Order: sequence, then C-alpha cells, then structure tokens
Amino acid sequence: MFIALSTCMTSYAQEKISEGLEIDKTVHNFGDIMLGSGPVSCTFTLKNTGSKPAVIYNVTTTCGCTDVEWTREPIRPGGSGKIAVTYSNDEGPYPFDKSLTVYLSDIKKPVLLKLRGVSMEKQKPLTELYPVSFGPFALKNDLNKCGNLEQGGQKSEAVMVANTSDKPIEVSFKEVSENLKISVSPNPIPAGSTAEMSFTVTAAPEIWGKNTYWATPVVGGRTYQGSNGKNRIGVWAFTKENFSNISDDQKSKGPRPAFETSTWSFGKIRKGETVHAEFTFRNQGKETFKVHKVDVDACCYSHSFIPDAAPGEQVTFRVHLDTKDMPAGETLAIVTLTTNSPLRPIVNLFIAGWLE
Repeated sequence: MFIALSTCMTSYAQEKISEGLEIDKTVHNFGDIMLGSGPVSCTFTLKNTGSKPAVIYNVTTTCGCTDVEWTREPIRPGGSGKIAVTYSNDEGPYPFDKSLTVYLSDIKKPVLLKLRGVSMEKQKPLTELYPVSFGPFALKNDLNKCGNLEQGGQKSEAVMVANTSDKPIEVSFKEVSENLKISVSPNPIPAGSTAEMSFTVTAAPEIWGKNTYWATPVVGGRTYQGSNGKNRIGVWAFTKENFSNISDDQKSKGPRPAFETSTWSFGKIRKGETVHAEFTFRNQGKETFKVHKVDVDACCYSHSFIPDAAPGEQVTFRVHLDTKDMPAGETLAIVTLTTNSPLRPIVNLFIAGWLE
C-alpha cells in the first residue's frame, strides 16, 4: 500500500507563549510530500488572552525558500493574529526543517516556529516510510523528541503517523505518563493514509533534565505488541530553569560555576572496566549554585552527590561509567548538568577515551 499524501493538518492544543499570548502550534509538519507538487502552505494562529493589545513586530526566516506574511495591526484582547507561511518545496528530495523567528511585544525572547517535512521524488510504501508498527498503526520512530522546555511552561511537537490497513482505524492512548498529552488527527485515520500525532509536555517543579514520557497506543480497541518489542511509545523532553523574569543585573549576580576542565580523559582501557571521571568547579557567582539533575548519554552510570556550592566554594564530584555495554574504539560520553545558574542553566561535560 502506498502513501496518501496530505498537507496542513491541524489538531493542536493552544500553547502558552507568554502571560497574554497563546499559539495554536509551534511546529507544522507537512509530512511526506511530492517534490513536483509545488509549494506548500500553512498558518500559525496567535490568540491574545491578555488585557492589552499585542503586536507582531517582525518574522524572519532562515532561507529564501520560505515566504511569510503576518498580521500587521495590533491584536486586541480576545482577538487573533496570523502568520502565513509558504515553503517553496524545490530544494530536492530531502527532509527539511525550516525555522521562523517571531518578535512580539512584551516578550523579551523571540518565539521560534518550525516547518518540517520530507520531499520525495516518488511514492514509497507506507510500511517503508513508517517502519515501527502497532498492528495497522505505524510510526517512523518509537521515541519522539519534544525538545527543551522551561519550568512553568509547556512544549508541543507533532509527527506523522500512518494507517497501513485497508480499513479506517481509531487510535487512543492509555497508561499515559503524567504531564503528557497525546492525540491523533484525523481520528479515525482513513485506510492507507496518514495522520498527525501531536503531543504536549508540561513542566513540573520536581522534574528536571532529560526525561521520557510514555503512552500505550490502543488501536481499534486493541493493544498490540509493537514491532519494536514494546507495547508503548515514548516522548522525551528536557526541562530547565526559567529565567525569563529576572533582570540582566540579577543574571550577572547569580550563581556561576567555573570548571577546571570540561573533559575527563581516561586514556585506553579494556571494555568492561569502570571509568571514574572527576570534575571540579568553583562557584564564582554571588548566590548559591545548585545542580538539579545529572544526565549521561550512556546506558550504565552513577555519580557522587553534588552538594550546593556557596559563593567562592569549590566542589569535586565523580561520574562512574560502566563500559561493558559500550562499543569498542573511541568513546565519548556527554555529562549534562541542569543547574540554577542563569548564565549556565545547562552545563555539558565530556568523558573521553579508547575501549579495547
């Protein structure tokens, strides 16, 4: 069965981007489109939920392949404004990921919007385009990226999914992780066609760094063992501190870690040995420095306790890396610290060496 191509599918929950503004989405996924089908278009809609007018000052794009128009007059309370975008679809048969930067009144940091999709020269079977299947419900990946979000906020993303059968299917989700919302539209998904799966992660005060949120698809009332060996799909997001409401002066006086080195080199060791990497930093800021969470992009690791560091205090901690399940050869593991430093909310450290 071959893909039924479609464009501009919208099934988003409103996403809050400031105290008085919401947007229907920050990502539009065109899905799989034919290169010869010409330009494709979509619209982002802003809603003013505040008590004073809002203005879209400017919208910039990353390349000349994207044309954009937006509401020029002030958006009054209760009203809506639009950002209309057209992608030329003439860059070749490749995946595309285009950015738009939106400058708005009363918001210090611009809002980033994304256009995504895959241009193809010829149609391909749905089973080839969407290799992860739960019965007739198919996806490109079983672990999907939602990206970075800040405390007090939420982040939404969307991916294309497919119905590989010759009958419509209805998809729902159970055992959904707290702080995750997920849905499919259109639902039911027509036979031999595609749909959009949108998901939103809401930040929670006790959750920091990289985390995976889970949901189990229910297809036509039935739960399937997926082709990935699991019966659930994942969404990962990275949660960090929100410093949008503090001044530049407060940022400069906040905690500021200075590391003696960002890379621990262990040389050459036998695969299966444990690496004990050591990192030392001093808090050069004027407030206490805290590490909310430590993430390492390795399957088996642990780390020593990292105490809060008072201004001027030096702290040393260790990361223990079990190498038994890591590939032989040159190795690089990234240690990511989620912190309370306005100037360094995310700190990346590295463990490097060679496994024989």
